[in-house]
Amino acid sequence: MKQTLQVNIDNGKNYLIEISDNSFEKLNRGIDEATKGQKRLIVISKKVYDLYYTRLNFSEDELFILKDGEKEKNYKNYLKIIEKAVELGLTRKDAMVAVGGGVAGDLTGFAASTYMRGIDFIQVPTTLLSAVDSSVGGKTAIDLAEAKNIIGTFYQPKAVFININFLNTLDKRQFMSGLGEVLKYAFIENNCGYQTALYLFEFLTLGCEKIMQKEPLTIIRMIEYCLNLKIAVVNQDEKECGLRKVLNFGHTLAHALETITKYKKYTHGEAVVYGMFFIIEWAYNHEYISYSYYRLSKELLEKYGFKPLDKSFPVEKIIEIMKKDKKASDGKITFIIPCDKKQVKEIKLTPAEASCMF
Repeated sequence: MKQTLQVNIDNGKNYLIEISDNSFEKLNRGIDEATKGQKRLIVISKKVYDLYYTRLNFSEDELFILKDGEKEKNYKNYLKIIEKAVELGLTRKDAMVAVGGGVAGDLTGFAASTYMRGIDFIQVPTTLLSAVDSSVGGKTAIDLAEAKNIIGTFYQPKAVFININFLNTLDKRQFMSGLGEVLKYAFIENNCGYQTALYLFEFLTLGCEKIMQKEPLTIIRMIEYCLNLKIAVVNQDEKECGLRKVLNFGHTLAHALETITKYKKYTHGEAVVYGMFFIIEWAYNHEYISYSYYRLSKELLEKYGFKPLDKSFPVEKIIEIMKKDKKASDGKITFIIPCDKKQVKEIKLTPAEASCMF
């Protein structure tokens, strides 16, 4: 099965997204066609290289093998990728290809956006999280120890190839991490401007068993629905001036948790789920949402085996990190909170006000 979606941004940065369970032979043909006549640098995650290299049509000399983990999304690896591009003799007419999860995609996209002021960039996401979120929309970044995604660009890929066969070898923790981002979309879908007969909130509620079994048709439909929501947002607001901020639901606390634990304790999706539990609880306690929606929201997260983070927060350190978050402005910390069924809104709190949330 194959589904094709299209991103249509006002400035003409349009591209196709292919979601399929096709053979790797067809995936190779798609990548080769997208980079026809170009030299290319393939940035591939170590796990994907170990598991799939013999099934992918890449030559060893065009590869940069990236270790796995958020801690690898740093300026040292960024410079190594740039140096590899110089070594290969890449010009402005050539391309970089990211094959891996969000770390590989973010890092390669940032390198492609800055090498010779920008060359073509292809996304081949191999995790659920990167498939439903980070591979689409054009956000690229590297981290510093003090803040996540603090250095980056908005740079759209030339094409995105999502092959769900990669998910067959994804371990349970990483699959659940991806579901964290999937669940996020259920809480913001009424903001996105995408209309359909079947809503994601209900789809996730009714389809839990098939999703957890990675049933191919169900997974393709789930990814397609999430990306249709994201595309609807990005088409209207590429650079997060307004509407795109809704995609940050759960992320203010999530990024702080990832940073304070040096990107070693929580996966991104886990941190997002903890952020959603936290802000849903706060919104209910401050009468932004009804008890019935509060209960439904918690039940949906818990249906997939997630629980709130059962520990006290180092509030002062968390607030200091939030103050440095790229979403902060005018000395205030930005939170995206639920305000109605499947709908969210932005609020800004002073650090003193934010510290009272904990």
